[in-house]
Formats: sequence, structure tokens, C-alpha cells
Amino acid sequence: MPRNTTDPASPSTVQSVDRAFAILDLVAAGSSSLADITAQVDLPKSTVARLLGTLESLKAVERDGGDYGIGPRLSALVGREQSWARLRTLVLPHLRRLAEQLGEATGLAVPDGDAVRYVLQVDSPTPVQVRDWTDLVNPMHIGSPGLAMMARWDQERVDAYLARPLERHTATTVVDPDQIRARLVAIRRDGYSVVVDEFADGIASVAACVLGANGQVLGTIHAHGPSYRFPPDGMADDVGRVIATTARSILPHPAA
Repeated sequence: MPRNTTDPASPSTVQSVDRAFAILDLVAAGSSSLADITAQVDLPKSTVARLLGTLESLKAVERDGGDYGIGPRLSALVGREQSWARLRTLVLPHLRRLAEQLGEATGLAVPDGDAVRYVLQVDSPTPVQVRDWTDLVNPMHIGSPGLAMMARWDQERVDAYLARPLERHTATTVVDPDQIRARLVAIRRDGYSVVVDEFADGIASVAACVLGANGQVLGTIHAHGPSYRFPPDGMADDVGRVIATTARSILPHPAA
């Protein structure tokens, strides 16, 4: 009769693998520092550090300063489509409430390399609708979701992106690198981005980032509508704050 390999007492269990998965579970749940992880497992700090080092070398976790997060190798194994599906399920009720509150279409966009992919839309309750952008892949610098994501990049990544030829979608699309850098500073300060007639003629959008437990960008939520009515005159900042507040409420994080 075969042994139950899921039983920790079984001779077939490899102890180091059990320990590595226990650590990965904690990292995935938001425990990010060596001290935090060590406090939650019955292992010496040196053993936890050694296992984290091995996981980092395998790209199962990655480190940003003293904080650990799930690495690209595990993310790829899990599959981005599966992650996006979970995020869509989580975000959908918030988008429905926003659409009712703002009277415009709302949506979810996610990072796709150096581009942004629109993966969900809730239609406006008003008679004048905008097209459904779901499945569109767009350059990061065009549209409020991409700019909101770019504002979370480090300077090296921003500079590398802006060194490329930047395409336009409309006559008013901003493609000057210095102007884009100035916009990113404002977005970091305000917590949301506003774009009018740059993504498409006659369309305005406002977006804010949805962040994971370690501060990583999971995606953005946004509202968009005809620029003749959205955002209402003098209300762009109010709309931005509503969307930013909603984005923060989707995955509330404990106070630091």
C-alpha cells in the first residue's frame, strides 16, 4: 500500500520542501520580511534566511530591499490568466458600485509587460455608452490606467521606456518624455491619473492602482466616458479621489 506523502510524519516527506512551501505560503499571504516570516515558523532565523536565499535563486521569491514577494517563476507557473480571473472576481462588485455612483463605464486593466491590458468593463447606466475596451492591449503612456501603473515604476524603468519611439493614438496624446515624467510626479502625489482625448478622441478616463500586500501593482480600476460630460466640470479631482479610495478598499492592508 503506498505511503501518504502529504503526511508530515511520513518517511517520504522531504523536510526542506515542506519548510520551503510553508515559507512560500507566508510570503504569498503578505509576510514580507525575514523577521516577520521567522516569527511565524518554528525554525531558526538562519534556516529561514537560507531557505529564502534558495527560493530567491530559483526566482520563486524576489526581494525588494528587505522585503520578499512572490517571484516571477512562481507567478508564471500559477499563470497570469488565473491571477487575472481572481482579480476580476474581486474587483467586479466595486466596479458596479462605481458605475452607479459616477454614471459612467468602469473597468479593470492589468500590466502586461510594458503594456496595459483591459480585462473587464462594467457598462455605464446612462443612455450614451462608450465601446467595450476589454482585451485591448495598449502602450503604457496612452490612457489613465497605463500612466497610473508607470507612476509606480522605478526611474530606470521609466527612462528605458521613454527612450523608445512613443506612438500616438490622437493628436493630443502626450509623447514628450519630459511632459510624461512631470505627469508621473503628479500622479504619485495625487494617487490617480486623468486623461482627456489622448486614448481616443472624445473619451476621458480616470484611474488608480490596485496594490498587493507588498505594494506591487496588481492592476488599475478606472472610469471612462465621453469627455463632454466626464469628468464633470471642476470635478476631476473629486472623481480621482473616489476612484483612488475605491482602489485602496479592494485589498485593504494593515497599517504599517
